[in-house]
This record gives sequence, structure tokens and C-alpha cells, in this order.
Amino acid sequence: MTHDVLCIGNAIVDIIARCEDDFIHANDIIKGAMNLIDAGRAELLYSRMGPAGEASAGRAGHTAAGVASLGGSAAYFGKVCDDALGAIFRHDIRAQGVAFDTTPLTGAPPTARSMIFVTPDGQRSMNTYLGACVELGPEDVEEEKAANARVTYFEGYLWDPPRAKDAIRKSADIAHANGREVSMTLSDPFCVDRYRDEFLDLMRSGTVNIVFANEDELLSLYQTGSFEAALDAIRADCKIAAVTRSEKGSVIVRGAETVVVEAAPIRELVDTTGAGDLYTAGFLYGYTQGHDLALCGKLGSLAAAIVIQQIGPRPQISLRQAAIDAGLIRA
Repeated sequence: MTHDVLCIGNAIVDIIARCEDDFIHANDIIKGAMNLIDAGRAELLYSRMGPAGEASAGRAGHTAAGVASLGGSAAYFGKVCDDALGAIFRHDIRAQGVAFDTTPLTGAPPTARSMIFVTPDGQRSMNTYLGACVELGPEDVEEEKAANARVTYFEGYLWDPPRAKDAIRKSADIAHANGREVSMTLSDPFCVDRYRDEFLDLMRSGTVNIVFANEDELLSLYQTGSFEAALDAIRADCKIAAVTRSEKGSVIVRGAETVVVEAAPIRELVDTTGAGDLYTAGFLYGYTQGHDLALCGKLGSLAAAIVIQQIGPRPQISLRQAAIDAGLIRA
């Protein structure tokens, strides 16, 4: 079967709760960032959370669900444990219409989880215990899916677990051998700081063809305060780059071509969780359907705008119907 997008990521269960800024400060949480924590810290924060909801997550998982909601065909590679949270992850992502068949672990470590605290300004502070995620390896690569997906997409966070690098490189080799393309997100500025040289090599070597980043990640990648200078640099380093700029919309570059896309309007900012991931979903859905870059960006902006007006990173309405209603695609 040919999938539009194969997503590879950290298979995490999000545990999301609202909180006040005082809670963030009292618990030494870095606001607006993704913090890696150990099992003990995970248990402590969970014990202090208020009422919370649980859902399958991880950046690439959000993107896969978004592609499926738009009517595309999505598959996913990610490692969970055969435990209660692993069952939640498997059920949730499959219920979204995503093909997920990675064999789960038996025993330790447990399924990864991220405690996400959403403050009144819509910012989310993520505290992530990776657990079983670090066990993803090349043996988990399903060659048929990797060979037949139009675009294979992975999250930069996967560069932390060493064996996951081997799984990504194997998937990329299979994709390129079959005339397919590979995409990645830079994930966050801290991830870029850890792996700047490796990320640049992935782009310059042609291992990665399409890059997604927000403005802070782009500036971090090229260690500059100039957005224009960073944009010129990335257009030389990869085939396509899509850079999101929050309320300023996004900028997409391909060679000498530059496409500026306005942010889709919203009524109320509720929770920024998943905004970049859903932008990626909209863009890659459009790209794999053969649409031009401007329409790809508009689909991305629409998907992002929808998800930031709700709690949680998985769209609670049909993105396909929303895109039809907006006149971006036909029924």
C-alpha cells in the first residue's frame, strides 16, 4: 500500500492539564519548552497535576493524525511498551486512521509520557519521560511502508536516542532508493543546539529534502539574529524549507522561489500544543497531493489555526471538511 506520509517519532502519551503561572514557578518548570525528565520527576509532577486528559502524542504522531484528518493516508513508526499507556497510544492513533504496527516492548522501560501544563496565555510547558521511546531501532523499520510512502517524515527529537538514528537512516535509504523524499522538523531550539552539525549534514548531504522549522529554530540553526540571513542559508541547504512565524504566518523557500503565507484567523488562542505539527500535516498533505507551495502553506496554516483553538494537539473536527469549507480543496 502507498501511504502519503510515513511519520517516525517518539511514541508518547500526553497528559495535559491547565495550570496557573505560579504552579510553573513553584515546580521549577521551564515555561514554553520541552524538558526531558527521569522517571522520578515524572511521578512527582503527575502527583501534583490537576484534572488531566490523556491522548497519544509525540510530534510526528500529531502530524500523522493531521494528515489522516485531511483525508490523506498516514503511517507511523514509534515504540511503546505493552502496558496501559501503550494501549492508550495504540488505540488513539489507530482510531485517527493512522497505520501503526510497530511491535511493542514487553517489560521495562514503560511507555513514554509527557506532562503538559497549559497556562492561561496558551503556552504549553512539556515535561517528557522518554521511556520506551529510546528502544526504537532499525529492526522496527517496516520496509514496505518506507519504500512506498511518498514522503517519510521524522522529528528532530529522535536524534536523542542513538538507535533511533539508525532507524531513520535506514528508512531514508529505503525511501531514496525508491524515488521518495524525506522530511524532518527541527523540533525546538534546544534540540538544534545539541545536533546543529548533524542536522546541517542531513540537509546538505541530501538525506533530508524538506525541512520544517519555526523562526527561533531557524535562527538557532544558523546562529544568527537575522531572519533574512538564516532564510538565505537554508534555501541553499535543502530542497524546500517551511518556516513558521506564529501570528506572522509562514515563509516557504525552494531555490530562488519564496512564498509568504498569512496566518489563518482565529477567534481565541487556547493552547499552542501541536501548532507546528499540524502545520506540517497540512503542508505535507498538500505536497503529496501535488499542490503548489502556496496552497500547501495555506493548508498548514488552517490546520494550525484549528488546533490552537482547542485543548490538545489532535484535531477535534475534520480538517478535511474545514479545508473544503475554506475553499482550499474540493469535496
